Amino acid sequence: MSGSTDTIVAIATAAGAGGVGIVRLSGPQSRTIAEAVVGQRLPPRRARYAQFHDEHGDTLDDGIALYFAAPASYTGEDVVELQAHGSPVVLQQLVARCCGLGARHARPGEFSERAFLNGKLDLAQAEAVADLIAASDIHAARAARRALDGVFSQRVDAIADELLALRVHIEAAIDFADEPLDTLGGAALRARLADAVQAMDRLASEAERGQKLRDGLHAVIVGPPNAGKSSLLNALAGSDRAIVTPIAGTTRDLLREAVRIDGVELLLVDTAGLHEGGDAIEREGMRRAHDEMQRADLAIVVLDARDPESGRRAVAEAIAGVPRQLWLHNKADLLEPGVAPVEGDDVLRVSARTGEGLQRLHAALRAQATGGQTNLAGAFTARARHVEALRRARLAAGLAQQELAAETLDLAAEQLRRAHEALGEITGRITPDELLGHIFSSFCIGK
Repeated sequence: MSGSTDTIVAIATAAGAGGVGIVRLSGPQSRTIAEAVVGQRLPPRRARYAQFHDEHGDTLDDGIALYFAAPASYTGEDVVELQAHGSPVVLQQLVARCCGLGARHARPGEFSERAFLNGKLDLAQAEAVADLIAASDIHAARAARRALDGVFSQRVDAIADELLALRVHIEAAIDFADEPLDTLGGAALRARLADAVQAMDRLASEAERGQKLRDGLHAVIVGPPNAGKSSLLNALAGSDRAIVTPIAGTTRDLLREAVRIDGVELLLVDTAGLHEGGDAIEREGMRRAHDEMQRADLAIVVLDARDPESGRRAVAEAIAGVPRQLWLHNKADLLEPGVAPVEGDDVLRVSARTGEGLQRLHAALRAQATGGQTNLAGAFTARARHVEALRRARLAAGLAQQELAAETLDLAAEQLRRAHEALGEITGRITPDELLGHIFSSFCIGK
């Protein structure tokens, strides 16, 4: 429990003039402050029509007052919502009135932080609140809702519980060092750890997909000069975002554009054409292109369909470090009649000018962002820190397998401890205080 002794207030939502605005209080004095504002008793969980008064007794507005008694509230503390008309002026007056009665302005994310500290949400669920608010389409919203409902957390906790049980078993076996491990259930122990590692691999894969659903796929458009990279960016963005000319080397700097394709967000980065030589500006553009590729999830490699092999040779070394590549043979509309196009499982023939093949490209990009899943019914949102924590947990669990096979039980127990703690960082079971401050400071006021 957080044991908060102060009461916080913020405008939780505001729909604009003529709509509904909510002023939310949380803390031990919430009910007392709210009853002073409305001039009547507020029973728990019963909506009351009320007039909201200033310090002189004049009416600021009228609306609904709703009191939630601790611990049956979002934060686990006494909470009151004053639902007024959406005028920003009125809402600010209500907040000022509450502050005059002893409340203080909430910090960004402080309501969700109190919910976490009071055990109403774990850390991954609290982060999902922010993801739900920021969701830009129905798929992201549903995935955030699943994370908020605990779908992700429950799977993390199940694996953590299994690792803890295995660690307890191994540490108990250390006390019987004279006995062979297999006589103490070593074979079953190894099998259980293998199952836990497999479950971790599956969860890590889904978490990576959830991160892409939340953050978008970082895709860099690369290729030799004049292959049609900027034309492709414009075709995917649906507007003329990049300058296109017949002159090779027109693009010399990075151009970023966030686009949404079939419910999946992508950050597309157009880059300078990759080739040998060039003037000082072109060389700087290519250096920036190489730097961008080091951070990218996907390289969309654009080649001229009339001579794709020379283009492949020009970019092969540059894209070697990008985790995934999608090869496009552009300018398919310029192929001579009767020329058989080069196309395979990893190659798409397109024309940025005519739109040929763009629907297949959309499907391929969606598959890249969702790990090949067309049905996102079970997806949940995740963050980069979750994926990193799962990576560290998986590494430690793998080392524990090696130590267990060698029957160095003390080292196996230590690796399981590290894996368990890494998983605990995801849900906040084991979380440094400075990490909490960083996470909740990114929330909006009133959440």
